[in-house]
Parts: sequence; C-alpha cells; structure tokens
Amino acid sequence: MKHYLTTIPLLFSILFVSAQDQMLTKEEAIDLTLANNLGIQVARNTQQIDDNNANILNSGYLPSLTANAGGTIDRQNTEGTLGNGDTRTADGVETRRYNASVNLNYTLFDGLGRHYDYKSFKERSQQSELEVQQTIETTILQLFTVYYEVARLTENTENLSQALEISKERLKRAEYQFDYGQNTGLDVLNAEVDINTDSINLLNSRQQLRNTMRDLNLILNRELSENFTADTTVNFIPGLEMENMHNEAKLNNIRLQIAEKQLNINNYNFKSAKSAYLPTIGLTGTYGWNESNNNSPLAFVVQNSATGVTGGINLTWNLFDGGRSITNIKNTKINYETQELLQKQIALEVERDIRNAWDSYTNALYVLQVQEKNLQTNQNNFNRTDERYKLGQVTSIEFRQAQLNLLNAELAKSQAKYNAKLAELQMLQISGQLLNVDF
Repeated sequence: MKHYLTTIPLLFSILFVSAQDQMLTKEEAIDLTLANNLGIQVARNTQQIDDNNANILNSGYLPSLTANAGGTIDRQNTEGTLGNGDTRTADGVETRRYNASVNLNYTLFDGLGRHYDYKSFKERSQQSELEVQQTIETTILQLFTVYYEVARLTENTENLSQALEISKERLKRAEYQFDYGQNTGLDVLNAEVDINTDSINLLNSRQQLRNTMRDLNLILNRELSENFTADTTVNFIPGLEMENMHNEAKLNNIRLQIAEKQLNINNYNFKSAKSAYLPTIGLTGTYGWNESNNNSPLAFVVQNSATGVTGGINLTWNLFDGGRSITNIKNTKINYETQELLQKQIALEVERDIRNAWDSYTNALYVLQVQEKNLQTNQNNFNRTDERYKLGQVTSIEFRQAQLNLLNAELAKSQAKYNAKLAELQMLQISGQLLNVDF
C-alpha cells in the first residue's frame, strides 16, 4: 500500500504538468476563434458568394456582346453557255467566303423581373452577413462553454489536489499516533483508503481537463495537443434589467433579423414572378463584314466585300406558357405567406427564450450567492474540525466528513460560478448583445 502511494506523485507529474503552460486569455481565445475557426470560415465563404451574386455583373442590367467569325471554301466544276452560243467550262473553280460580326443585345424592359431579382440578391447578401454574425455568436458561445469548462476543471483539479494533500497529512498523523499507541490501525487503513479515493478523483479530473482542452483546441483550429491554462476569473456585467433585455431582443435578435430578410426575399420573388405577365422589349445591334473571292472565268464579280451596321428592336409577350407562370406566381405567394407565419413563430420563440434566459440567469446568480455562503460555512467548519482533530477531540471519520463537505462546497461553488456566467452569455446572445460586451 505504501509503495502504491509513493508512485502517485510521480504518476501525476507524468500525466499533467501545468506550471509551465502559457495562459490563454479570453481575448486571445476570441481572436484565435475569429481567425481560425473552420465554421466561421465556411460562413464567410458563403457570404462572399452571395455578395458576388448581388453584384451588378449578375443583375441582368448589362448588355451582352458576342463576336462571330467564319469562312468557307468551295471547289466546283462549272459549265456555262454564253449569249452567242459559245460554251465555256471551268474545272476546279474555287470560291472563298469570309464573314465576321459583333452582336450587341440589350433588354430594355423585362416586366421588372430583373429589378426585383436584383433586390432579392441584395437582401440575400445582407442576410448572409447576418448568418455570418449568427455563426460567430454561436461559435463564441460554444467557445466560452468549453473555455469555462476548462477553467472549472482547473479549479476542481486544484481543489482535489489540496484534498489529497490534506489526506496525506492525515495519514502521517494517523501513523504517528499508531506508532505511539494513541489509536488503532483502523485509522491508518481508513486514511490510506481515503488517499486512494482522492488520488483516483484527482486522476479522473486531470483526464477530463486534458480532454476538454483538446475540445477547446478544436474550436480554435490549432494543434490538439497544445497545452495552456485558462483564466478562472469571472466578471459579471452589472446593471442588467429584464425590460432592457426584452427590448434588445426584439430589435437585435439575430434570428428575427434573418427571418425579416427572408420575408423580404420572398416578397421580391413573388413580384418577380408576376413580371411574366408583362412583355419583354429588347434592342439588337450588329456590325458585320463579309467578303467572297471567286476565280471562275464565268463570274461577273471576282471579289466582293461588304461592311455594315444593323439595328433593331423586338418585343416578346408570352401570352400563354401552358400555365407555368400562373403556378409559379401562386407558389411564390404561398412562400411569402408561409414566411410571415414563420416570422411570427420565431418572434414568439425569441420572447420565450429571453424570458427563460433571464429567469435562468437570475436563478444562477442566486445559486452562486448561496454556494458562496455555503463554502464559507464549510470552510469555517473544517477549520474548527481540523483544530479539534489535532487535539484529539474528533474522530478521523468526523474529520473526513468535514473535509468532504468542504470539497463538495468548493466544487459546487465553482460549478455555480461558471453556470451563472454561461447563463449571462446565453441571455446576451438572445438579446443580440453578445458581440458588444467585454468578456
């Protein structure tokens, strides 16, 4: 048993060394996330595509310009009779023809379809920007969920390490008392069992800490084996009020903003579909060049070339397309009405979420206050029990119980602290203020 206990410190030093690890501050974690997180990068790439789609080059307002060129060569045997009755033949007569043209097409009016399509692309670009913000908010919240878990496990590991040291001191005291006949060997055995329990708890806590650090490195998109320490300091934002949070959620909640953009997009899609009822007017223009060469002795013109400009205007009116346009108009209208319903549903969900988040936040703060008082009480109780234990006025079992009560109070207080902070961050996200505060 004693041999096993002496290997514990060595095992700890092999499994976990945090004294030399660099502190990863909250600000550094945010910067790394914004720069490296893959989910945020994907969202930004999607935004770039939507920005490109909203460009004037994709609007349909610009003309199209094409160039065409071609050439043919004919080789024929010909025979002709002149007016005086003479007959002439020509074998292998070669005729060459060349042409080139530049064509310009421009749509003057298309029933306002491109007008509303362009507006729809603009709305989609703005919606995509909001979706990037939503991804950032979600990722930042995920970041701090894991970051504070690292901080909590760091505190837990420290508390468990202190508990182990207390148990070791208790074992030394029990062995000393046993050597001098002041207690039975049972106290020594109990102390050894408690050391084993504390050692296992500490090992498990350190393993959980290493796993959670890898989770955080994954969010930061860096080497998974990167070691660091987390800042265990938690600062709460003072002066938060339910009414203000509720109003901010109505104005700034990202889900509501995205839903509003989608409603605008569906409205423009509906108006664009109705453009099928109107005609399309277009302009065409061509600048062309043609040339032909003929070496036939029967030809009146051996070489001919021509250049010229032509222009025109055309009108197309789709009087009936089998009902496809009518069906499309009906469906886009239904999509718009459906989005109106979804927007109302999201508004109700946001109102519920902000009220639930506020209740969770205030409850978590109250629990934290209670746990802080409970920790103070258990600390005082342990200090008194420790003094009486040294004087032999309490048993080792009573001392162990006081020690466990203190440890549980420390763990509970740490859990309550980070739960309260995460509840605050969740409320800030729902109210649309998560990216506007200091962490």
